[in-house]
Amino acid sequence: MNCFFVSDLHGGIDRYRALFKQVLEELPDALFIGGDLLPSPLKKLAAPSLDISHTDFINGFLARELKKIKETLGERYPKIFVILGNDDGRMEEAAILDVASQGLWQYCHNRCIPWGDFTVYGYSYIPPSPFRLKDWERFDVSRYVDPGCTAPDEGILSVPVPEQQLKWATITEDLETLTSEKNLENAIFLFHAPPYKSRLDRAALDGKMIDHVPLDVHIGSIAIQRFIEERRPLITLHGHVHESTRLTGSWRDQFDRTESFNAAHDGPELALIRFDPYCPAKAARELIPAY
Repeated sequence: MNCFFVSDLHGGIDRYRALFKQVLEELPDALFIGGDLLPSPLKKLAAPSLDISHTDFINGFLARELKKIKETLGERYPKIFVILGNDDGRMEEAAILDVASQGLWQYCHNRCIPWGDFTVYGYSYIPPSPFRLKDWERFDVSRYVDPGCTAPDEGILSVPVPEQQLKWATITEDLETLTSEKNLENAIFLFHAPPYKSRLDRAALDGKMIDHVPLDVHIGSIAIQRFIEERRPLITLHGHVHESTRLTGSWRDQFDRTESFNAAHDGPELALIRFDPYCPAKAARELIPAY
């Protein structure tokens, strides 16, 4: 079985075209897209009535291109599993669900989706960050916020969220609710955030300080790290930290039996990870020119 995994394409048309070309040539069984799909929403949020240049990226580009691929491939059209990331406004979730209703992809956030011998779970939230948009941020294991970061209730939201949720919800509790007592032996998790203090979450924060306090160069989720170590799913897929692979020299990590991959990339190419869920140890990464 051949699966593709990409993440953090941020609305890059050239990267998407490179990805769709590979799909048509290689006919993967599944494509996993790990969040930060879209162009930045902050301009639209700042002046929605004046943004005359705004285009509907989901329906105007992604859905249109996927329809063409589905018409071409027919029954060979891959299963596509998708989540949003912290740079994707949650206001776009309705459009994501509309495309899902057309059978072009499956929206996975906070869902458990059977897929043959496997089960796919999705989860979009990251721990508190310095970024302004807070649609996809949660407290991690407690209400503690790292220096330089802001709490989920102190930024911009594109959709209203109950105050109780903003102030008290944690990634730890979310993952417990999502998985409960389920057997995760054959589970594939599509996360946006990477696990904390791993080869997948190394940020370029060396030597930087806030009020004389050095910043942690690892910006992943402690809750996700503990979850992987305790529940030991088969595969976890991550993005978010673009420079981590360059800084650590590795796009993958292993936690006991769990194979974990990071598809985020800080270069102009499309970073494409190919993996077989029956043999995840043989996964490979290729940087494909996007132009």
